[in-house]
Amino acid sequence: MPDIHYQSATEMLESLRSGAMTSVALTEALIARINSHNPKINALITLAADDALKQAAEADAKRQRGESLGPLHGLPMTLKDTWEVAGLHCIAGAPALRDYVPEHNADLVQRLRDAGAIVLGKTNVPFYAMDLQSYNRVFGTTNNPYNPEHTPGGSSGGAAAALAAGLIPLDVGSDLAGSIRTPAHFCGVFGHKATQNLISMRGHIPGPPGTLTPPDLVVPGPMARTAADLEMLLNVIAGPRPLDARSWSRNMEPARISDLRSARVGLWLSDPLCPVDDHLTDAYRSLGQKLEQAGSLVADAKHDLLDLDHILPAYFNLLGSLVSGNMPPKQRRQMAMVARFETWIRRFFPMTAHMGEYGRGVNQPIYQWASWTETRLKMRARIDELFADIDVLLTPITPTTAPPHNQKGEAFSRRITVNGKQRPYTDQFCWIAFATLLGLPATSVPIGRTAEGLPYNVQVIGAPGSDLTTLKFAQLLEKEGLAGFSPPPGY
Repeated sequence: MPDIHYQSATEMLESLRSGAMTSVALTEALIARINSHNPKINALITLAADDALKQAAEADAKRQRGESLGPLHGLPMTLKDTWEVAGLHCIAGAPALRDYVPEHNADLVQRLRDAGAIVLGKTNVPFYAMDLQSYNRVFGTTNNPYNPEHTPGGSSGGAAAALAAGLIPLDVGSDLAGSIRTPAHFCGVFGHKATQNLISMRGHIPGPPGTLTPPDLVVPGPMARTAADLEMLLNVIAGPRPLDARSWSRNMEPARISDLRSARVGLWLSDPLCPVDDHLTDAYRSLGQKLEQAGSLVADAKHDLLDLDHILPAYFNLLGSLVSGNMPPKQRRQMAMVARFETWIRRFFPMTAHMGEYGRGVNQPIYQWASWTETRLKMRARIDELFADIDVLLTPITPTTAPPHNQKGEAFSRRITVNGKQRPYTDQFCWIAFATLLGLPATSVPIGRTAEGLPYNVQVIGAPGSDLTTLKFAQLLEKEGLAGFSPPPGY
């Protein structure tokens, strides 16, 4: 069965439905692929081969009896190792959780199982999913399949690398600071950060095991090698928590566009606070020109919210407040010093704009958090002003393609190189902040590779609740040959 590992999930499911392939055969093929290629990239860190084959045999038997398990009947997939799967270790890159085995499924995992999916294993993440690289002391470093000297990103880096290497067809990530969009960008696959609260976070680590409080800012989302697979998987995992289902149900807005000729596309490609590599900006401009040639109405978007000087203070403050509960007292004191002496620090070291607000967020009282939350909600209330004139907004995802591995020191002391100049490592949080702060859907879409062979994506952002619009736009880009996954050499 040639190239089975690079078929889309939709194609695999059609082969299963038609009888051209059994779930056992597909699962065996993926296990063989993992055993052959995973040692080079270390993307999967838990492989539940025996249990997966047992589930696959049961799925085949039920199909023969005419029983349907749902839209993912008999399809093997993996999950980012922050999602609780009953009976499988969930370590989240943390030595303290090395022996933790959940007894219950996360809400979205239960949805996947109810839809007939088979959880084949778990993919690697950084320590408590808190880095834009994927490495930890329990499982080590995940490499980028396009260049093993470079990171696949984080925190869903294991998922992105596994997809790019053809190890699995689907995964589910989570995104607080670009943790779906950035790995997809670095590995040339598709990823979708859903609208805030569209998908349940119950059963995600962090917070601590057993947490029921919905976290601020962070959302789950599907990852795949095609945009159609993203939509299919989103339709499975989206919806209310079980208790909330008594009073509301999923009813997503239909896609606002049907073809590129009807699409109104806004571009926001530069901001003085966070420079982007010229070759990426040129590629995004070129995409805009190709969209115009395809009939889209393309223009630079204009709105006072499209200003990192406006977005970053609120984003970094609320981000700091969210993660502060996991910080030891020493680190909290360090963040307080960063906030207090931000102006002086900038005189001697590169520092991402408004990063001092992160330190203030870590240590602020509740009334200040409430004030910043109100500021954020007032911004969100105005977002329809922007999307009254455009259907989608295209932006960069990070300032560069996948950088080389750099595990020295803390994130604040690391650097990336943008247009030949040293910039703060934390600049990688800037371009994802707009969609995260305002709870907007954002799809990471692969559109090319550099001369060195590293892939890059564009970020497609929509109005609140318009997930199907950004996903449809991604599908249209694929259809027109303007986007799509391309396997790394040697895989």
